[in-house]
Amino acid sequence: MTHLFRFAALLLLAVLAFGSTEAQTLAGVGRSGPARQTVDGIIVKVDNQIVLRSDLDGIYQQQLQQAEGKPLPPDIQCKILQSLTLNKLLLAKAETDSVVVEDSQVNNELNRRMNYFIQQIGSEKKLEEYYNKPLRQLKEELRIQVKEQLVQQKMQDQIAGKVTVTPREVRQFFGKIPKDSLPYYSTEVEVGQIVKLAKPDEKAEQAVLAKMNDLRAQVLAGADFAALAKQYSEDPVSAKDGGNLGFFKRKELVPEYEAASLRLEPGGLSPIVKSQFGYHLIQLIEKKGDSYNTRHILMKPVSGGADVDAASAALLKLRSRIQHDSITFAKAAKDMSEDKESGANGGLLANRRDGSSYIPLDQLDPAIFFTIDTMKVGRISQPLPYRTDDGKDAVRIIWLKSNTPPHQANLKDDYQKIALAALNQKKNKALDEWFLRNRGTVFIEVDPEYAGCKVLDTEQ
Repeated sequence: MTHLFRFAALLLLAVLAFGSTEAQTLAGVGRSGPARQTVDGIIVKVDNQIVLRSDLDGIYQQQLQQAEGKPLPPDIQCKILQSLTLNKLLLAKAETDSVVVEDSQVNNELNRRMNYFIQQIGSEKKLEEYYNKPLRQLKEELRIQVKEQLVQQKMQDQIAGKVTVTPREVRQFFGKIPKDSLPYYSTEVEVGQIVKLAKPDEKAEQAVLAKMNDLRAQVLAGADFAALAKQYSEDPVSAKDGGNLGFFKRKELVPEYEAASLRLEPGGLSPIVKSQFGYHLIQLIEKKGDSYNTRHILMKPVSGGADVDAASAALLKLRSRIQHDSITFAKAAKDMSEDKESGANGGLLANRRDGSSYIPLDQLDPAIFFTIDTMKVGRISQPLPYRTDDGKDAVRIIWLKSNTPPHQANLKDDYQKIALAALNQKKNKALDEWFLRNRGTVFIEVDPEYAGCKVLDTEQ
């Protein structure tokens, strides 16, 4: 099995969670309407895990799209099937080894992806119209896929997470690449950000609390909860269903919401509950085992111009400190940015395809592209208002760390990317060795039609 391709395909599902092909992940839940008809069926069994023909075909179609008319290797379907089989082996072993991911992690990742899809397509309504399904149904159909991806990633981390490469190994890896096979990179930039949320002031908080308490009083006086939820709730998914969230298990919803819900009897009404999403009024509908069904009305304090101004003023002071060398941009981002993902990386945004900090211009958020278009390397922008993926008002400053012109790959300019490729190759070897050790510990059956793919081999 070719190591480099196998690692790319192995991580394909996980990469979809973070990459520019993210919308294709959602496409996997199915869009109503005309589609190419194929005969589906099980082509590989790995204990209780299965690979469907549609799984193979779906990734093959993605590869065709990404190839943009260029011919694919003749054995690509076999290589995809090998990687899918390894993914299922990871899931099967995770089950026997009791490797699990927390429901809260699944929910956070699911919400992050749905917010991304909504942002890309424009609105919840447009997303629902495109797939001809309510947002709630789309999330539930995507939930199993997300959970499997996270479990696979956790297994991979356990197998190869501690693998590292030395500078010498990176040089050796680069030296083995034929000169005529070195990639050609378009213009790439390294961009950092420091984010400050525009937090509503006390007046806005109190206004929302007053309204929520009024709604609670109306329900206690006999008003219909569902009707009020449809009219006032700012949760666009559940509001259409009268605030109904459906059944959730323990630890699947934020702690404050869950704690308030579980203290109620069916039909009971909670006090006003604050969470990271805003203020909730909760009514318990039903308890069933360790699951519970609730409906809620959600309202969020609105950030005003003064809140944005306060965030901008704070960032202006921080920008001045960075410019006067009293603190580095990286340290300021780690210590003070309210975007935890980029903050943990010194403020640098990640390339969604390979995880590096070098981002091709055509992959940049348009707002960032037009901000840095006229900036010189090393400069920091003025505070810029924007809206976060989860819909919060915020302000950020943008730092252009580097701007690399088009060039053929070399160790000086592309060490980070080459080191990542070398690391991936070494991780591939660790995964191959794990596959060899564990392929005989589970039941694996391959459809005779695909026997020629030799999915249980590590080399072809």
